[in-house]
Amino acid sequence: MSNALIVIDVQNDFCPGGALAVAGGDEIVPGINALMADFDAVVLTQDWHPAGHSSFASSHDGLDPFGTVEMPYGTQVLWPDHCIQGSDGAAFHGDLNTDRADMIVRKGYNPAIDSYSAFFENDHETPTGLHGYLQTRGIDTLTMVGLATDFCVNFSAVDAAKLGYAVTVRTDLCRAIDLDGSLAAAIDGMAAAGVTVA
Repeated sequence: MSNALIVIDVQNDFCPGGALAVAGGDEIVPGINALMADFDAVVLTQDWHPAGHSSFASSHDGLDPFGTVEMPYGTQVLWPDHCIQGSDGAAFHGDLNTDRADMIVRKGYNPAIDSYSAFFENDHETPTGLHGYLQTRGIDTLTMVGLATDFCVNFSAVDAAKLGYAVTVRTDLCRAIDLDGSLAAAIDGMAAAGVTVA
């Protein structure tokens, strides 16, 4: 038991028709399902925001989605309201094989701080518990897929590499938002952190 597939945020709101749709987000689901059989463990992450989350543009008078605001933990991109706890948008894509998941990590549930990474909230200090889970199972090698390449996949992969995991990101099974060049910056940043971008 040493390798895990980490499936990042394959949720309705990030797929076509969703509140924060990533182009082609639904296209990766069959490939992810097929890949699950190759791994000792499968972990799904789920964006799980309370209504009125501080990362929503609607929580800041006069500010629009995709702008930024300074938070106590740094610069925060403001998003359309998305993945609200218990909503259809927060649910996993209907075709994703959730039965294969050993663990589901919910993130972004603290109203005061966003959480892109599967490992830490955006203060880069508050853990989600995933690292401890993987350690107790003896897992040291991770493959990451999902949505979106340049935000939650990127942050998760870089954090995993910093924690000492061997990390591969399968870009064929990811899709990106690509906000003002964020995809190219993410690819460069992951490679610089020691992540294998395949």
